Amino acid sequence: MATPLNSLREEVSREHFPHPPATPEEIEEFEQQVGWRLDPDLRAFYLHCNGAELIKRLPDSPYRILPLSKIVRARVAIFGKKNDDDAHGPASMWAICDVQDGNYLLVDVARQENGRYPVMDGWHEAWPDPKYCDQIATSFSDFLERALRQGQAYWLNE
Repeated sequence: MATPLNSLREEVSREHFPHPPATPEEIEEFEQQVGWRLDPDLRAFYLHCNGAELIKRLPDSPYRILPLSKIVRARVAIFGKKNDDDAHGPASMWAICDVQDGNYLLVDVARQENGRYPVMDGWHEAWPDPKYCDQIATSFSDFLERALRQGQAYWLNE
């Protein structure tokens, strides 16, 4: 049985390195800027902490959950601002977590499963080839639980 998101958020606060929470106004501003709404998991997380480092502090953290101000399209995170076009990946994929090796974890805002965005592996060497950029979690809470329980790059061991 999955751990409830509120328990996972509390664990992040107790045992990891959370940032101060985003305000509802910051979330509203973010959503207006990007043109999509946070799903319930992401909204709850960002109201609890506006980003976090998991396991270790930067620069050694294997997971840097990005603050709202750092969330950008995957193609921008991977290739830079001047490559924000469809030739460099779909506009619906957004980087939400830096895994500190040039790779990102992404949400695909063009689709939802049970009202949640799936989390994808944004492997920069293969981006945007979907053959190499697998779904690694059904939702942000699924990702968070697996990251906290199974550690760094858990999807590579499956």
